[in-house]
Order: sequence, then structure tokens, then C-alpha cells
Amino acid sequence: MVTIYDVARHAGVSAATVSRVLNGHTQVDPTLAERVTSSVAELGYRRNAVARNLRRSRTTLWAVIISDVENPFFTAMVRGVEDIALTAGYSVVLCNSDENPEKESNYIAAALTEQMAGVIISPSSNRVDDVKLLQDAGCPVVVIDRELQGSPTDTVLVDNEHGAELATTHLVEQGYRRIACIGGPRWLSTATSRYEGYRRALTAAGLPLDPALLRFADFRERGGYEAMASLLDDGAEPDALFAANNLMTVGAMECLVQRDRAVPADIAVVGFDSIPWADLIRPTLTTVAQPAYEVGRQAGQLLTRRLAKPDADVTRIVLPTQLQVRASSLRLS
Repeated sequence: MVTIYDVARHAGVSAATVSRVLNGHTQVDPTLAERVTSSVAELGYRRNAVARNLRRSRTTLWAVIISDVENPFFTAMVRGVEDIALTAGYSVVLCNSDENPEKESNYIAAALTEQMAGVIISPSSNRVDDVKLLQDAGCPVVVIDRELQGSPTDTVLVDNEHGAELATTHLVEQGYRRIACIGGPRWLSTATSRYEGYRRALTAAGLPLDPALLRFADFRERGGYEAMASLLDDGAEPDALFAANNLMTVGAMECLVQRDRAVPADIAVVGFDSIPWADLIRPTLTTVAQPAYEVGRQAGQLLTRRLAKPDADVTRIVLPTQLQVRASSLRLS
């Protein structure tokens, strides 16, 4: 039997694009739409009548689409979702987008094809089309960790800006003045909010925002390593670092070790995200802790509510962050 994925491969587009064309969406490039239509005809694709009516026939599965399965934040978050899902009689299917919008689109198309009861997603980009595709098909959606502007969707976030401001202010209070920032991808709301918190803390302290102390990476360990190496190689000479997620913190500290830079004697370090081994390394690591498990739990509760009451008002939840001070950021006397 010909599937939607066969059509996508034949047409050279994503499965999500095929789904949009089949559902009559007008915001599809006409050339792509024509390729899809031709592929449907050539392959003899026939849509599953059941899959076209998610409102009347759903599975007991939730798709949880996360951007990086190797990140401990998402591991804890998924556990929170799963605990709520099991209590409500649902099972969880984990999908890892690898920060790849195309891969994410394919998972969304699969959620529609497989008649998932609902989707919880940490978007890999600012595109709202895929989420709208789910909503138009009657599939409930909850967005986590990253905000989608222009999409009226149940959302669970943490206070990223305040957390970054706490981290940077702490470094200022310790007497550091050349505070570098390794931020995340600038198109993601988490990254922009954390950068804004860093900027706001510097402004409040009367310190300049020095472009030489700024680097932006990909929220991955390698990105943190390369950003830290760039700061050192370019002679920026920071005396402290705020790294905007846990994996980049790991990469930055690995670079400092290889360059024989002592933490905090040469460069103080504050990371973002709860890191399970923060108390085990030497020096122990100062971090901004975010309640990853609670993010997942709240998202699961919102999805459960949306399934029970499809017309309920949209809910936006922002959970607090907390600075956990350890040795890596304390100025040595």
C-alpha cells in the first residue's frame, strides 16, 4: 500500500507538505503542490478515511517531539509527561527532531497518519505551520520550552530571562566585569530570552555590552567548546562566563581544561539547566536550575484537559527558575 511517505519521497518534499496539500492548505508553494498532486496520481495514493477524522477515531498514544534526546533537560521533562499520560490511560511515543525542522515535520505528519491522540512538542524553529496543521486536523497540541509567536496554543515555559539575569547579576556581585555569554540559536525563544536576561543584568550594573564577549552556538556540547575556544583565541579575555544551556557549559569547561584555564581562578562559570553531576565535578558548578520534570508534568496535564475540553481557553504557564550557587562562580579571596 502506498503511504504518505512514499508520496513525499517521490515528490521530493516533506511528509508534512504532502499532508498540507491533501488537506487543502493554500499556503503551499504552487510548484510543490503540483509535484505532490502529480505524485499522488502517479503512485495511486489513496487516503485512509479513518485518518481523515481524528476527532472521531483516536489512539491512546501521545507523540512527544523533543529537539535533543541527549539533553538531560528533555529526559526529565519526558518523564514528567509520561507519568501524567499513564495516569490518564495514555502511552507516550518519543520523537527526537535533532533540531531539524524537516525531521520534525515528518514526525508531525506521522502523528496525523497514526491518529495520535495529542502532541507535545518542543519546536525546533519558529514555524507555526506544522502546529497549525495538527490543530486544523483536530489534534490537540501543547508547546513546551520554546514559545511559538502567533500560535494560540497551550504552552509551558520557564522564566528564562529572569534565570539568566540572576546568573549574570551573581557574577557581577562577585566582582567580575568582563562577563562573556555563550548564547543559543538566536531564532529560538529560549535563547533570545536568556540573552536578554544577560543583557539586562549588565545594563543594570552599568556595564557595557561588549560584542567581543558574545558568542552564539547550537545548544550542543561541541558548540559550547568552539564558542569558548573562539573567545580565548580572539583575545576577548573574559573573567567570567554565562553559558546558556547545560551542554554548552560542558563544552566550554572542557575547552578551559584543555587550555589550562582554572575555574574560577582564571574564568568563573555559570551554566543554565539542572545538571545531574553539578555537585560531583571539581569545582562544583553554579547553575540556573529549571524544573524540567514539572514542565513535562504541567504539559501532560494541559494535554489531558484539552482532550477532555477541546474548546477550553488557551493556557500559558511560566515556571520559575532558581540560581544554585556552587564553587565555579565564587571569586577566590
